[in-house]
Amino acid sequence: MDLVFLLDGSDGTRTVFPAIRDFVQRVVETLSVDDNKDRVSVVQYSRDPAVQFYLNTYTTKGEILDSVRGLRHKGGRPLYTGAALRYLRDNVFTASAGSRLQEGVPQVLILISGGRSFDSVDEPASALKQLGVLTIAIGNRGSDSRELQKISLDPSYAISVSEFTDLPSVQKQLQSSLEAVGIDATQETPTVPVDTARKDIVFLLDGSDGTRNGFPAMRDFVERVVEKLSVGENKDRVSVVQYSRETEVHFNLNTYTTREDVVDAVRGLRHRGGRPLNTGAALQYVRDNVFTNSSGSRRLQGVPQMLILLTGGRSFDNVDTPASTLKQQGIYLIGIGTRTSDSRELQKISHDPSYALSVSEFTDLPSVDEQLSALMGTVKVVPLKPTVAVVGQPKGMDVVFLLDGSDGTRTVFPAIRDFVQRVVETLSVDDNKDRVSVVQYSRDPAVQFYLNTYTTKGEILDSVRGLRHKGGRPLYTGAALRYLRDNVFTASAGSRLQEGVPQVLILISGGRSFDSVDEPASALKQLGVLTIAIGNRGSDSRELQKISLDPSYAISVSEFTDLPSVQQQLQSSLEAVGIDATQETPTVPVDTARKDIVFLLDGSDGTRNGFPAMRDFVERVVEKLSVGENKDRVSVVQYSRETEVHFNLNTYTTREDVVDAVRGLRHRGGRPLNTGAALQYVRDNVFTNSSGSRRLQGVPQMLILLTGGRSFDNVDTPASTLKQQGIYLIGIGTRTSDSRELQKISHDPSYALSVSEFTDLPSVDEQLSALMGTVKVVPLKPTVAVVGQPKGMDVVFLLDGSDGTRTVFPAIRDFVQRVVETLSVDDNKDRVSVVQYSRDPAVQFYLNTYTTKGEILDSVRGLRHKGGRPLYTGAALRYLRDNVFTASAGSRLQEGVPQVLILISGGRSFDSVDEPASALKQLGVLTIAIGNRGSDSRELQKISLDPSYAISVSEFTDLPSVQQQLQSSLEAVGIDATQETPTVPASIL
Repeated sequence: MDLVFLLDGSDGTRTVFPAIRDFVQRVVETLSVDDNKDRVSVVQYSRDPAVQFYLNTYTTKGEILDSVRGLRHKGGRPLYTGAALRYLRDNVFTASAGSRLQEGVPQVLILISGGRSFDSVDEPASALKQLGVLTIAIGNRGSDSRELQKISLDPSYAISVSEFTDLPSVQKQLQSSLEAVGIDATQETPTVPVDTARKDIVFLLDGSDGTRNGFPAMRDFVERVVEKLSVGENKDRVSVVQYSRETEVHFNLNTYTTREDVVDAVRGLRHRGGRPLNTGAALQYVRDNVFTNSSGSRRLQGVPQMLILLTGGRSFDNVDTPASTLKQQGIYLIGIGTRTSDSRELQKISHDPSYALSVSEFTDLPSVDEQLSALMGTVKVVPLKPTVAVVGQPKGMDVVFLLDGSDGTRTVFPAIRDFVQRVVETLSVDDNKDRVSVVQYSRDPAVQFYLNTYTTKGEILDSVRGLRHKGGRPLYTGAALRYLRDNVFTASAGSRLQEGVPQVLILISGGRSFDSVDEPASALKQLGVLTIAIGNRGSDSRELQKISLDPSYAISVSEFTDLPSVQQQLQSSLEAVGIDATQETPTVPVDTARKDIVFLLDGSDGTRNGFPAMRDFVERVVEKLSVGENKDRVSVVQYSRETEVHFNLNTYTTREDVVDAVRGLRHRGGRPLNTGAALQYVRDNVFTNSSGSRRLQGVPQMLILLTGGRSFDNVDTPASTLKQQGIYLIGIGTRTSDSRELQKISHDPSYALSVSEFTDLPSVDEQLSALMGTVKVVPLKPTVAVVGQPKGMDVVFLLDGSDGTRTVFPAIRDFVQRVVETLSVDDNKDRVSVVQYSRDPAVQFYLNTYTTKGEILDSVRGLRHKGGRPLYTGAALRYLRDNVFTASAGSRLQEGVPQVLILISGGRSFDSVDEPASALKQLGVLTIAIGNRGSDSRELQKISLDPSYAISVSEFTDLPSVQQQLQSSLEAVGIDATQETPTVPASIL
């Protein structure tokens, strides 16, 4: 097994953490690590997760036990279990972290949590289940038992103790669960027909308004099937579920133990009624609530699981993912429909298209009795296809088509379909070089077929010819791109990304997206997906360029009927993509005539003896530089638990001054070593315009990290965000450093240098010089702004409307009013939006709601305090990114108009602001944050464009005193905005 422990390290478990640690130690004692059967990882979490060691960090039980014994309580609050589960999925249950999921090794998570999560666990818990992770959750009386049941593989795998000091009492129970998990894992992929002596059968009946007349016939059909079964606790078990808009269980698999009782219950079924028909939601519901140990399912004991669906109409929601997850769990689906059903949908849901049965009316169901009996008598569970890399064979491509199926493309959809067909004709599918998937989308995406659904070109072409237009509005391209990342470009859906096969996305879109495409497009690029976007005159050309691998891969036609005219261009792009994929992302040497270099030095207790050698090393490097205001600039930062800037990039302008300052460095001391926090700090406070960074002027940015130990916090996200900003990282460590961590941080693993002791640093001088002399930065493609007349600003106010600001809200409202008075709204230069938030955000008005200053002032005067708690600033920032700083809400970001956010907040956020604040900065939003003495000043500095844009007052009644400062900041923001995109004229305000 691959076993991951996720331990609650929040303030609430401080006194009982030794008991948790001892428990982990006892469990590890029972595992088979030394023969490489079992692997172990430990992660501790509170507000954020911290990996203690990965699955591939240690290879012997002794090493693991030593590390566990040395675990120190992390501390912190609140408890974000959802975020921790999501982190595990993305960073721990991965091949690079030692997970053997792709090899079919069972993945087990043991969560020990002593409190209720402050964020939602639903989606991340579900995502882990879909990944195939088998979770056991252990809580105490401070935990939320329902939450633990949701997280667990099955509610019976949620274990509870009164106190964590009682953990030894459940060790045997845990051992049994682990053994059951092991059995389950081996049975997830059986390759032979399974014993059909007993079955668990669930009937899912369409109880919507459309089946009112046919329901008696459905009921009789179920009765006839049951009459042929051998019902009993250790024989066949039966459950009946009815659905329309909602889903209702009539009885579970363990409700009745005799055939007579089941038949009586079936005869008593009454039609439910309701609309619309949500078959997708019903399938998901039976997966999560009926095919479970607590509801009587014996899936973990190897008993065949069957779902018989009777439906009389087309589903109102998407059935693809729920049907797929049921199949992945080994549940055998038979779909029976009438002439009013959607036969293609039924075939998708069923185990195989031939297991989709059809009758004209439900009264004709007796005609398929025999067919159903034959299917039930030869139940074979379909194994998950293992991903096998073919050594030495040409790899081809995985090509996904994402087609705009919204109302706007109805008349031209045949032309789109024909184009896809012609492209597929050119691919090499039959020899397993190329794979193809087609997804259609409007409001939501619908997979037509996955990359591993068909293995011949003929099958793919037949499916493409049969495509029907989806319909629906509006067009959510961002959500569709995100869906592809999470559900299509995955190993389970047939993607060969892990084997190095190029991943290609061909998007055909006929309109502007109603949601933001920035983050999902960026995420696909980071995943390595090479996107080609094709639009017509109704599309947004700038949006298509953003989505594409490169603006040159955005192709345009006047109408989609003209698609044949660009087929050759697409073919060339595909070939170029193939070449590009083999070359990874070629790096281009940049002008190294001047550089901004930041040294980040480990000043923790562990480097006290080695610090003089580190100081000498920095001095030697500086001696070789050409320091000057318009030449090389240098900054030195030291860190342990906290981070301290010794001098910024613009502090000294001569080499002599820098060398003098370096010679005067004193060891800081302290523990633990928070490298992640230090990386984040230099990103937010040192690589900034105000601290002397010339990043926006195209000057190469370098960070040289010298560290002598493993970080106590997570380095992944901060290192990744530095790289995304184009900052070039070189990591230098000693034998007490974590080499894998250093490689993660560095620009590339080969840029992680190592010495035995810091006194040996002279041995890497030459190596470092060579690296610095050929700085290669993979530049982010600049967003070209259209040169035109200055258009003012789009200004969004985000106001704290929580219970804590009730008495001072009039002062906040008056301040907003005074700021609006200074803006140029009436000539359409400036636009204004106001959003109030506490637990959730509420838009008072959008950027395009009002067009005159008078209307805006009237609305502001009428603002009433929202109320509510706690304060979720992170969620509010995320909401602004997705719903307010968008073209549909009046934002002119695409036209190069500066986007300004003025946050007024009177308290510390209960959720993390890091990622959403960073996302707004990446979007180009220039944030000014204003707080009072109840605010967290460090949090406001993180959120702001730059710490100098975080403004503070004692009370919000003192806001008039900072109006001039705000005005200056707004003017500076305007200037800064022009420098972010150098093609915009400087005169903005």
